[in-house]
Amino acid sequence: MNTITVLLVEDEATLAMIIKDTLEGQGFRIHLAGDGEEGLRRFFELRPDVLVADVMMPRMDGFEMVRRIRKTDKHTPVLFLTARSAMNDVVEGFELGGNDYLKKPFGMQELMVRIKALLGRAALQAPGTKTPATFEIGDYRFDATTQRLTYAGKEVELSHRESELLRRLCQHRDQVTDMRQVLIDLWGDDSFFNQRSLHVFITKLRHKLAKDERIRIVNVRGIGYKLIVNSAARLA
Repeated sequence: MNTITVLLVEDEATLAMIIKDTLEGQGFRIHLAGDGEEGLRRFFELRPDVLVADVMMPRMDGFEMVRRIRKTDKHTPVLFLTARSAMNDVVEGFELGGNDYLKKPFGMQELMVRIKALLGRAALQAPGTKTPATFEIGDYRFDATTQRLTYAGKEVELSHRESELLRRLCQHRDQVTDMRQVLIDLWGDDSFFNQRSLHVFITKLRHKLAKDERIRIVNVRGIGYKLIVNSAARLA
């Protein structure tokens, strides 16, 4: 696998060095910038594979930096780091061109998985196309941007892995979603332990979709999983 080049724009110097040391120990190449203005300049100098940016920074915040980048670069994946929990801030980040967000504090393994998942998603997405963000699943509505699943007006917020897993199942509806690729993208490898973890997440999704009995997530043994929605009317 080619070395992944990341531009990390983070004004907390200690956190930035922890991320840099940890990710470089895992084979990433990390470049640092301490604020949005420096990040904007370094982005166009380096052309990184992924941009990881804090939201609240001096001189220029992460949102404004990404807004300016997206004027000319529509495709480089952007991951926002934020201590904010308000959903409107998260939505604003996506509207400006962000692809994912991670709330502080976070684990380094989670950050690495998110970066790899963004790269995998970008590789599958042809230039000029847009991946659907909302899906109708029987009587459910799933918003992959806000990670919200809605049924009869009631919302539940999914975890990142639940949301990414459901998004893949929706995109390959009535087709098999490859288990190995999901494990590599979301867990980092396809070990037996992670296969068991994936099955647990599939079970969680089945429970969360259980209010519509037409919906099934089928295990295709040794290959992956398939999302099926029976279009037949319910029995009275």
